[in-house]
Amino acid sequence: MPEDKPLRSDARRNRDALVTAARQVFTERGLDAPLKEVAARAGVAIGTLYNRFPTRDDLIAAAVEDRLEAGSRIAEQAREIDDPWDSFAYLVEKVCELQASDRLLSDLALRAAPSPAVARAQEYGHEVMREIITRAQQAGVLRTDWVLEDIAFITWSHTRVLEATAHIAPDAWRRNLALTLDGLRAPAAHPLPVPPITEAQLMQALRK
Repeated sequence: MPEDKPLRSDARRNRDALVTAARQVFTERGLDAPLKEVAARAGVAIGTLYNRFPTRDDLIAAAVEDRLEAGSRIAEQAREIDDPWDSFAYLVEKVCELQASDRLLSDLALRAAPSPAVARAQEYGHEVMREIITRAQQAGVLRTDWVLEDIAFITWSHTRVLEATAHIAPDAWRRNLALTLDGLRAPAAHPLPVPPITEAQLMQALRK
């Protein structure tokens, strides 16, 4: 939530404590964890939480604020790789690696952006991704019927693989991703049974 004026020192301490507690609780229990638990962890009343963060999305946005640059940085690094397939594979692998190491980002992939700042960061990353996808398709290494919206299928399935295997085989997701990437190579392509989902459909799915 944007702040119109500097906070008093006690208000700043409360805000910082709430953001720290939110990161801890959301990492442990997911983004739908009870907000009263966040307030208790921060040592403040639930009313103080709602005074600083009127909605859950406001608190989520503050909790992920320090992670916003990570996705953009990965996309920019991938764009600098000369080989079109290696660039695309690096992008997908590093996004999944980031999710595997950070439950906040993993859960965020399953819902709509909680704030305009997060939405802007995501859109910038998407613009770079489109460049990488187009280059790989023009080079004949990525199947031509794959679209940006299809990456949601990778991140959604990746999240579920992490949930099932993180406690028993933390790197099992890498095998699943390697199988997925092999299926995206142009020589492996076969006609798909249905068209891709649209951006509007994707947004509708994320809002559920």
